[in-house]
Amino acid sequence: MTKHNNHFIKNIYYMLSYAFTTLSQGGYENIATEEFSNIHNLFAAILAKGISRQLKQGLFREYQSCKEDISTVRGKIAITGTVKNRLARKQLISCEYDELSENNLLNRIIKTTAMLLIRCEDVDDEYKSELKKEMLFFSNVDTVDPANVRFSSIRFQRNCGTYQMLIGICQLVLEGMLLTTENGEYRLASFIDEQQMSRLYEKFILEYYAKECPQIKASASKIHWALDDENAALLPEMQSDIMLTKDSTVLIIDAKYYAHTTQSQYGVNTLYSSNLYQIFTYVKNKDKEFSDKTHKVSGMLLYALTDEEIQPNESYQMSGNKISVRTLDLNREFSEIAEQLNVIVREHFEIDD
Repeated sequence: MTKHNNHFIKNIYYMLSYAFTTLSQGGYENIATEEFSNIHNLFAAILAKGISRQLKQGLFREYQSCKEDISTVRGKIAITGTVKNRLARKQLISCEYDELSENNLLNRIIKTTAMLLIRCEDVDDEYKSELKKEMLFFSNVDTVDPANVRFSSIRFQRNCGTYQMLIGICQLVLEGMLLTTENGEYRLASFIDEQQMSRLYEKFILEYYAKECPQIKASASKIHWALDDENAALLPEMQSDIMLTKDSTVLIIDAKYYAHTTQSQYGVNTLYSSNLYQIFTYVKNKDKEFSDKTHKVSGMLLYALTDEEIQPNESYQMSGNKISVRTLDLNREFSEIAEQLNVIVREHFEIDD
């Protein structure tokens, strides 16, 4: 992937702002104007601001089952434990009860991430100081082993929706930047994992078009196989990254964030065949949905720009459909990134400024 400058680090913030609308709803304006020397400071600044806002609303609490030997009845009496106490001549009743607690998974993830950033030497003292003050309010919250967190299984209830952005940031740090040292301890890498950046890149493009281009419909729609019969058994699901639609004009975009945008063999550079096959399959099956109705379905592979000399910028006419390959430079001012995305819409949907 391309060398990252300050523009890129700031653009991570803008991508997050589209991916998590909380960041664009006020209170985070100062972060947008700051210069960050590294990615750790950006995440520490966002997390410190987000935790501060959450503390003003109160930490999320949920009921947890407790078992305790006490002198008076609370909740439900546990017979076995109570009998053991009597046999041991203890005047205590074994009780089981539910108690509202801050020591839940969401708060544990936040504390674990904050403590990692506090211990990270690349994080500036001002952000460490803020996080340390906030962690005083997490004194009753345990940390968690990052390797055991299954982010995909986390569900946000209505009363903890404000946590969605905070946990999203934590996921980027814990899944995208965590390295294990030889002695089993965790430390933060100076980069975000390519897979995590790919997800953010994809979500950013989708949300950008959904918010900034009301003339078109932006979605991550499923595409149905154009079958001659009803037998779809064992066929994989076709899930597009981004589908832009205006009337009967469709552009399907596959967003790709790779260290290398092309593959090289015997000194010859070519596009990744699997990427091309996939977008072609999406386009041809979507094209069939329109039957005899006048329509236009196109596809695009949109790669994040790398340092490589060869950057794909081609268009192909394939069996009646246009397939394009473009790159998006994330190292430029965000206004220039936005213009690159706007040009794609203007060209494919013939929309004037």
